[in-house]
Amino acid sequence: MRIVRDLPTLRAETGKLGPIALVPTMGALHEGHISLVRAARREAAAMGGAVAASIFVNPLQFGPNEDLSRYPRDEEGDLRALEAAGCDLAWLPSVGVMYPPGRATVIDVAGPSEGWEGTARPGHFRGVATVCAKLFLQTGARVALFGEKDWQQLQVVRRMASDLDMPLRILGCPTVREADGLAMSSRNRFLAPEERAKAPLVFEALTQVAATLRDGRMAEPVLAEARARLAAAGFAVDYLALVEAETLRPIMRGPGRLVIAARLGSVRLLDNIAAA
Repeated sequence: MRIVRDLPTLRAETGKLGPIALVPTMGALHEGHISLVRAARREAAAMGGAVAASIFVNPLQFGPNEDLSRYPRDEEGDLRALEAAGCDLAWLPSVGVMYPPGRATVIDVAGPSEGWEGTARPGHFRGVATVCAKLFLQTGARVALFGEKDWQQLQVVRRMASDLDMPLRILGCPTVREADGLAMSSRNRFLAPEERAKAPLVFEALTQVAATLRDGRMAEPVLAEARARLAAAGFAVDYLALVEAETLRPIMRGPGRLVIAARLGSVRLLDNIAAA
């Protein structure tokens, strides 16, 4: 596996590899990330190309009250995991390489970025869109793979790529879960043992709401009950909503997507599932 940290070397290496299937990450890799690399391996084989993964903790998507320095990092372990999963190239730019002095351009995305995480984390999706656009251009990727756990992020990136006529596909891959249903996340390691025991209630609430809504009931009373149950269990629920899958606009009945963000201790848990 090639390990690259500067743009001239990246362009030289990607030029030798053929069509690129890209897995953008912020590191601290878990099985969810590795499942994306495996899916990228299949995409690359179909194109006759190669798999690239980026590791870059993007400061632009962290707000002033979010601790960028606390985000978990494990470069050595991440590189071992990528190589074992069949990654051909690891792109590890520094902040200075990604955002050189004098930079003056960012990408603002409206539409699916509005509400939910866009409200909770102002400027977050500007940072996501900007770094993803740069990663796509830097690597010349033909396809980029993202996990469905961050559903709103996936829709934001798809909208940006479509609106800017970027010549690549954005592929969403199913959320990878622990045996008890908790969506895998790099931040789960910060859950205290008693919090980790409670955390699967988020997925349980989603599945219960989805099952209840299958009979065509109006969503809000069902959602309100689920929010109350989670609050009673010790969660601070930022939102639990039924939305249109692509636009993230709230709707009263399915089909759509159930999205949730709930804080447990210092950890903010995000999850989503389809609702018929």
